[in-house]
Amino acid sequence: MSNRMRYKNKNKCHIHSLIFNTFMVQYLIMNNTNQQFDHVIGICRAVFVKKMKDYGTAWRILRPQSMTDQIYIKAQRIRSIEEKGVAKIAEDARDEFIGIINYCSMALIQLELGPSDDELPPEITEKKYMDNLEKAKSLMMEKNHDYGEAWRQMRISSYTDLILMKIKRTKQIEDNQGLTIASEGIDANYLDMINYAIFGLIKLEFE
Repeated sequence: MSNRMRYKNKNKCHIHSLIFNTFMVQYLIMNNTNQQFDHVIGICRAVFVKKMKDYGTAWRILRPQSMTDQIYIKAQRIRSIEEKGVAKIAEDARDEFIGIINYCSMALIQLELGPSDDELPPEITEKKYMDNLEKAKSLMMEKNHDYGEAWRQMRISSYTDLILMKIKRTKQIEDNQGLTIASEGIDANYLDMINYAIFGLIKLEFE
């Protein structure tokens, strides 16, 4: 075999190796994100189930607009803690991110079923709650494919601001009776808020 042929084969093997290594890095990052996402969902689910045992589904009486306001209060408190650097009560930013995730999933249930005085059976409630988090996860994985984990380079404070921006958009759509011209609906904003809050929790839990 000539030196030229050896060089070509060696170069080709090097390129294949680079492609394989790049693929493996991307696979490991995505797999890691998948595991971290599931870990955070597990934390939120545990809190949701415990509170359901204490309070039932009393939140079912709330209209979606009230849910949005509750999410706003939690996001605004996170921003206040970030700016002041200290919290005066026991619940910290981590607890508020969990609250945002859980309220967003409950809000999605309210959008689907409408407010009601009646209790929703625990097994149905938990299934609908988890279905919404799985929808958010699927959306996150699709966006990760396109944006390449860009969210990992962001500060936690940016997730807080993005959640507040999404709340403002949601309030505007609610004030317009749910009508939109060129934007996604209220449900899409709740799903985005779930993901931003999960990103914040992943940063707090693992980084």
